[in-house]
Amino acid sequence: MGDGVVRTRGQDIRVIGLIGSAHAVSHFFQLVLPPLFPLLKEAFDVSYMQLGLLATFFYAASGLSQTPSGFAVDRFGARAVLAAGIALFATAILLIGLAPNYWVMVPLVIAAGIGNSVFHPADYSILTGAVRKEWMARAYGIHQLGGNLGWAVAPAAVLTLSHFFGWRMALVVLGLFGYGLFLLVWWQGVALSVGDAKSARDRVAAGPRGAPLQMLTAPAILLCFAYFAMLAMALTGFQNFLPTALNTAYGTSLVTAGWALTGYLVGGAAGILFGGWLADHSQHHERILAYGLFAAAALVMIVGLVDLGVTPLILMMSAAGFCSGMTSPSRDMMVRAATPAGATGKVFGFVYSGLDLGSAFVPPLLGLFLDHDLPLGVFAVTALALAICIVIAFALRRAGSAADTLVARPAE
Repeated sequence: MGDGVVRTRGQDIRVIGLIGSAHAVSHFFQLVLPPLFPLLKEAFDVSYMQLGLLATFFYAASGLSQTPSGFAVDRFGARAVLAAGIALFATAILLIGLAPNYWVMVPLVIAAGIGNSVFHPADYSILTGAVRKEWMARAYGIHQLGGNLGWAVAPAAVLTLSHFFGWRMALVVLGLFGYGLFLLVWWQGVALSVGDAKSARDRVAAGPRGAPLQMLTAPAILLCFAYFAMLAMALTGFQNFLPTALNTAYGTSLVTAGWALTGYLVGGAAGILFGGWLADHSQHHERILAYGLFAAAALVMIVGLVDLGVTPLILMMSAAGFCSGMTSPSRDMMVRAATPAGATGKVFGFVYSGLDLGSAFVPPLLGLFLDHDLPLGVFAVTALALAICIVIAFALRRAGSAADTLVARPAE
């Protein structure tokens, strides 16, 4: 790892577990509002379009803030930035539970998006600095697994709390839960600081030479950004609209469609675990991406074109999730390979902003297909975006590292 710090197996496991938990809470908070939309519609007398804009505001704020968050991580340290983001996110969720009207929710959702923006640059900076190289892909896989589990748990948790205590108290309780994670991050500060031990001056000095804008506009980094934007168009919208698309296309009950989505998410979690092991034993991560995403795209189109029974539908969606999930660790390893030393926060912040911006763009597009009774469009957009990701992955393999560009084209 190059910094002279000797890590124990226990330290690595503690860091991976804590950062995976933080990522789980991030994804959990991302999905606490959508299940409440019917209740919020009635409480505030607003349309579903207005409620959908809340998601657009959230992801736009998160996407636009990720690159500045990455710079803050490299300048001030990942642990401090991560803790600040958790506190802001938790506070926003808690205050949304107390909001008197829709218009008060809008700035709070934007604040939540800004809080969400710190997780990827801070998490990957800590993991890259604190975990031994031979465990790196599995560490990235556990990180992504935590996020998927957060997504999977959120709807059931928030709806259960709302059923017993009302939606306002549910959000207040979940906000307080976020403060618990904030305290845990500070309590485990020594473990996290293993990967964040350099002073701000040392981190800046270790970074790549040349202007930051030059680094972020290097072909390898722009390809990473494009990959994440297309991946978000494929996966985020699909997760949000799958039940509605199946119901519209084939009259699939929402219960069955919900189980199909659960199968997809659980399959994705299993795929991430397998993909982490696979990525740590492969030097050709672009091939893993190609095989996995091609299989996922084919399965998605079969589901969109064929009226399957309950069991085949759930199995097909579980397999699609597995194939998609197995590519996640290889994806992160390719970003790591493209990242110059000392710039992990900046680069991961920038490229992961593609996820948020893609997530902000795609819901209106898929909603338009459903408004015009064209549910196949949901499946076609997903498959097409996955296919484009494959092309980008091979282009990224040829592009090499941003550091090569900086050496070949020094700043003037």
